[in-house]
Amino acid sequence: MCDTIVALGNATADGSVILAKNSDREPNEAHLVVRFPCARHAPGEEVQCTYIRIPQVEETYEILLCKPFWIWGCEMGANEKGVVIGNEAVFTKEPYAKTGLLGMDLMRLALERAATAEEALHVITELLARYGQGGACGYQHKGLRYHNSFLIADPSSAWVLETAGKFWAAERVRDVRAISNRLTIGHSFDLASPGLVEHAIEKGWCKSRQDFHFARCYSDWFYTHFSRSKERWERSSQWLQEHKGKITLEGMMALLRDHGPKAPQASFQPAKSSMASICMHAGNELTRASQSVGALVAHLKGEQRTYWVTATSATCTSIFKPVYLNGLPLPEHGPSPKGTYNPQALWWRHELLHRATLADYPSRHALYRQERDALEATFRAEAEALEQALPQMEPTARAEAQSALSQRCFSRAKEALEEWLGRVQATPPRRRPPWLYRWYWRKQSRQARLPLEGLF
Repeated sequence: MCDTIVALGNATADGSVILAKNSDREPNEAHLVVRFPCARHAPGEEVQCTYIRIPQVEETYEILLCKPFWIWGCEMGANEKGVVIGNEAVFTKEPYAKTGLLGMDLMRLALERAATAEEALHVITELLARYGQGGACGYQHKGLRYHNSFLIADPSSAWVLETAGKFWAAERVRDVRAISNRLTIGHSFDLASPGLVEHAIEKGWCKSRQDFHFARCYSDWFYTHFSRSKERWERSSQWLQEHKGKITLEGMMALLRDHGPKAPQASFQPAKSSMASICMHAGNELTRASQSVGALVAHLKGEQRTYWVTATSATCTSIFKPVYLNGLPLPEHGPSPKGTYNPQALWWRHELLHRATLADYPSRHALYRQERDALEATFRAEAEALEQALPQMEPTARAEAQSALSQRCFSRAKEALEEWLGRVQATPPRRRPPWLYRWYWRKQSRQARLPLEGLF
């Protein structure tokens, strides 16, 4: 379960476009942040996606992906042209295909091939019509299947694209927009697949074109309801409306850490939270199996584009760090994490801090939260100062300066992580969470071969 939010230039304080997303997956489903350079491909070449192969295009763009380690595609990402996309699982009345392109595959293909948000929309819908969407979407929960919605942005525009099987509707964003694990497009939309309304009438989901409502006609009520997406979508939509015209990068980061209107940061208890929280915390196998395993905030200011990633799980315990698409490698942050603990991988190293924090979240989170916020504020200030200096630099010097800043931020964040981990592990829990919650996290940690010392 996930949430994606966007604000266009007429809604932000600095005139930029800002897109933000939490990726909610299984707790041990490690999240990669990876870059692929632009490339040219030979005629007749194919590309292997998660489950199927399709023809490759002649040229693909440089891309940044935030992705589950086992999936070819991504949960959110960007390309060198400034196109950024986040996807959501949606549950519909249309049948789920046994194989095809995952929504995450469709997103990566669009990033590789599209130079604008609208072009990315058409890439996705054309691939959807040709190959369909389908296949198992879960890491350990192989029975999980869903369709997809997408929030697609570039430095001047954004689109919402929502699908049900091969059917779809799209809406141009006017100022702010949020999507979650539900269809949100209703009576009006700007683009749609052929036969969208006629299919709904034929199925008996509505009586006429005048009666047609995309979300009402195509949604599966049961899974949509129990995803708790209504609360998350309303929360993020309300926040966007309340802050319209003054939305900032810092504000979007804070929204991704939001635990709801009744959850003050100082007293928040993940053990008592639910899937209605934008910053999601897993707690059991049935009703709370998803965890925010990675986050991205894209700051698109014309030709200056900064991508803020956590590269770690639990957004409320993580640090956003800047990365850039400039032809150079991403900062060193250890080997690509997989489904079991690797102390050299940043994602898994941070899991020690995250899971130790869960043993007494109010007390242990307070040990480093203010320092985290201050360090992150320093990163934002340094990135803004660099943005102001970039126009006077030559392209090569510009790329090198961006990469140097990014590497410094990752290095300082790593040093802070180690200090905070030692501090948390040395502080005895004052009040442990309920037994069943501790049992769930001990089980997850054993499955991942994570050291249990200092956790629960």
